Amino acid sequence: MLRIVVMVSGGGTNLQAIIDGVKDGTISNTEIAGVISNNRNAYALERARINGIANICVSPKEYVSRESFNEELLKTVDAFSPDLIVLAGFLVVIPPKMTAKYANRMINIHPSLIPSFCGTGFYGLKVHEAALARGVKVAGATVHFVDEGTDTGPILLQKAVEVLPEDTPEILQRRVMEQAEWKILPQAIDLIANGKVKVEDKKTVII
Repeated sequence: MLRIVVMVSGGGTNLQAIIDGVKDGTISNTEIAGVISNNRNAYALERARINGIANICVSPKEYVSRESFNEELLKTVDAFSPDLIVLAGFLVVIPPKMTAKYANRMINIHPSLIPSFCGTGFYGLKVHEAALARGVKVAGATVHFVDEGTDTGPILLQKAVEVLPEDTPEILQRRVMEQAEWKILPQAIDLIANGKVKVEDKKTVII
C-alpha cells in the first residue's frame, strides 16, 4: 500500500481528484496519509477534514526564518512516513534537503506541456495567460518528478488540451484541469503505487 502525502496551497481540486480516485479504485493500492498546506485558509484542508484525512498547516508566516520553516516542513512530512509526496498546487519552493531526501519519490502537477511555460514565475493563471499571449494551439498538463530545479525533473505523464479561439485564461485553466490535470495526476499515482514507474538517466520508464 502506497502512503502518500498531498501538499497544496489553494482550493485543492487536484486533491479532490486524488480523493475520488482512491475511493472509486481509479487509484489502487494507495492511501492518503495526510494533507499539508502552507495556507491556513486553503479549502484543501477542509476537503481533507470532510474526508477524514489528517491535515495540517505549516505556514512560513509563522516562522522567524525560511530555514526554520523549511525544517518544520520537512519534519511534518517525515511524520507521515510517506512513500510518495504529491505536490498538487503547492506554491512554496521545496527545500533542497527535502528534494534530496525524497528523490524520485515526489511528483508535481504543472498546468502546461513542459518544457513550455514552466519554471520560475509560471504558476496558476500566469501559465495560461502566457500560453494565450503566445498563440499556442495546444495546451495541457504535465506530471513530473521533483528535483532541485523548478519544473525540471523527469517527466512522467503529459496530456494535451485544445486551445479554442474564444478562450480566456480562466476558461483555458478550467479545461486543462478537467481534461488533463484531474486525469493524469491520479493515473501517475496509480502507476507508481503498482510499481510501474522507474527513473533512468533522468527519464522515466513506464513498465
